[in-house]
Amino acid sequence: MSNSAQTSAGSRINALLDENSFVEVGAYITARNTDFNLTDRETPADGVLTGYGTIDGSLVYVYSQDASVLGGSLGEMHAKKIAHIYSMAIKMGAPVIGLIDCAGLRLQEATDALNGFGEVYLSQTLASGVVPQIAAVFGICGGGMAVSCGLADFVFMEEKKAKLFVNSPNVIDGNSVQKCDTSAAAFQSEEAGLVDFTGDEAAVLSGIRTLVSILPANNEDDLSYEEYTDDLNRLCEGIENSAAASDLALAQISDDGFFLEVKKAYDPSMVTAFIRLNGTTVGCVANRAQVYGSDGELETNCEAVLSARGAEKAANFVSFCDAFNIPLLTLVNVKGYKACTCTEKKIARAAARLTYAYADASVPKVTVITGEAYGTAYLTMGSKSIGADVVYAWPDAKIGMMDAAAAAKIMYADEIAKSDDSVALINEKAAEYQKLQSSAQAAARRGYVDDIIEPGETRQRVIAALEMLYTKREDRPDRKHGTV
Repeated sequence: MSNSAQTSAGSRINALLDENSFVEVGAYITARNTDFNLTDRETPADGVLTGYGTIDGSLVYVYSQDASVLGGSLGEMHAKKIAHIYSMAIKMGAPVIGLIDCAGLRLQEATDALNGFGEVYLSQTLASGVVPQIAAVFGICGGGMAVSCGLADFVFMEEKKAKLFVNSPNVIDGNSVQKCDTSAAAFQSEEAGLVDFTGDEAAVLSGIRTLVSILPANNEDDLSYEEYTDDLNRLCEGIENSAAASDLALAQISDDGFFLEVKKAYDPSMVTAFIRLNGTTVGCVANRAQVYGSDGELETNCEAVLSARGAEKAANFVSFCDAFNIPLLTLVNVKGYKACTCTEKKIARAAARLTYAYADASVPKVTVITGEAYGTAYLTMGSKSIGADVVYAWPDAKIGMMDAAAAAKIMYADEIAKSDDSVALINEKAAEYQKLQSSAQAAARRGYVDDIIEPGETRQRVIAALEMLYTKREDRPDRKHGTV
């Protein structure tokens, strides 16, 4: 193993992988550029450890940048080592994990380093949808390396010392790091939405191991299944009380309560997460109206609407699950689109992307309507009309164009205006509209809902549906790719 293995780059690999499983590739490679007296400086492993090992016995490829060698900057041979690891991972069908601590492009190698970044980007593009790509930022991740994180499927970030940016906070007009640290983990997870998970170094490495253990190794071989110990017919007593806190509802449904939320800090009104059902990994998308802390106390209320950020977050997640043949479960509780200037700038395109992602996905798709399901915001959330295989609704679910009272006010505006008791008339007409057009029963009679189920039966019914859909095959029109 190279001398670089004794640094933090090597210790991170050892902490991440199964004990004594790491095999280094390219240990003797160093920088070959001779400009600016670079040959006078030691560049062990050219600043990046590359190789393979196992996590819980499953093969993974890994590279770990060494900040003690020219700041971990990316040069020609540094990039070639990473690209080579990607090439091996694609051939073998195993995930790639990048442990990042990089000062950016190596100035002494300029054009060669710039070309190296391009080679890494090409490798990531070819691997996209073939093997899972995970990036974890522990130190500096600036400029071109931040773009590399954007090409990864999942991004982890150390919450205190790590910095991730394309432009440094201090070079942004009107900004400074004291005013708004755009490179911090909080900003990148809460505002930018690039980072999926944050925590200290130990938590990040542990989180990567957990994520790898539940993901397929590649787009053809599913190694994510594990033996389950939970009862397939277990009832979820009281799950209806968690309709607004869909993360808690999903944890109740999952085998042994397993729940791994992705991009939790980015628009909490939309949940994207992985659970286990019958031992199989299932991707979940759900609207959330209440957020509870780890202490069980209510932290914040969210409006039950679809926002541009939430749609974007869900669309990316659905696309990932479809690429790796992970079944989708959607819990719907949405009454429309978020109404604000910022959302209006992007909502049409973002909702279109989510609609496209669901409609284009060919994996098994099960939807459960737990509350309100109004307007085209509901259609976007994995409805029957855009390709859901099975749609269930809880008895009190409301499904339709809009809230019954709002519809009554529009339809009977003249009568209401002339009425001596407008409130009573609105309530009467709303109840009539609710029964005829906005109830779960009305949707089921029209075939838009396959069955009305008791909330406590949700786990067993979803498991049964996914079991039935296990051999699903669905053709798509012949084309190169879509454009949404």
